[in-house]
Amino acid sequence: MKWTGCRACSGLLVLMMAMQGASGGGLDRLHAFMQDTRSGAAQFTQTNDSARKGGKAAVSSGMFQFSRPGRFRWEYREPYVQLIVGDGQTLWVWDPDLKQVTRKTLADSLGSTPAAILAGDNALEKGFRLEEGGVADGLEWVVATPKVRDSGFDRIRLGFDAQSLSHMELQDSFGHIIHIQFTAFKSSPHFAPDTFHFTPPAGADVIQ
Repeated sequence: MKWTGCRACSGLLVLMMAMQGASGGGLDRLHAFMQDTRSGAAQFTQTNDSARKGGKAAVSSGMFQFSRPGRFRWEYREPYVQLIVGDGQTLWVWDPDLKQVTRKTLADSLGSTPAAILAGDNALEKGFRLEEGGVADGLEWVVATPKVRDSGFDRIRLGFDAQSLSHMELQDSFGHIIHIQFTAFKSSPHFAPDTFHFTPPAGADVIQ
């Protein structure tokens, strides 16, 4: 399952982490992540909620890289290929199956979306109502509710383990939930010069 709304740029992509030491709750962990983790890379595995209800799981995986503020690369590798790139000014979504590129101004895309948490600036309260989510499944949770109704998601939950941000759950207006697990995080990695740049392939249909 691809990220809900990717092709319409309502989803975006996403990841990150790396917060060491003791914490005073999920909100403290989140704020420390936003303040201290300026760049990073992680692998991710994404499933839908049917997997946890005994249904057939739609599983995808890939790599996420980010450099604050506003630069990120969310790359689906299995079982399909899709690329989402934020270069600081423009959001690009490349779907090779459709040979289609969607282009959107990044400032209009970050607001109350997951990318505002993962690769945005520190002003989370501008786009989200934040509250403690308690402790469950061995994780400290934060609940982020977008203030803008057309953000693409009704609720975002972030779960922190002892070392880092471990899980993210995205719930849309239909009650569908996307679960994302992050692994193999690297803080302040070296990025290739073209990591956060994108040029539409020749022959691609570019949608503004």
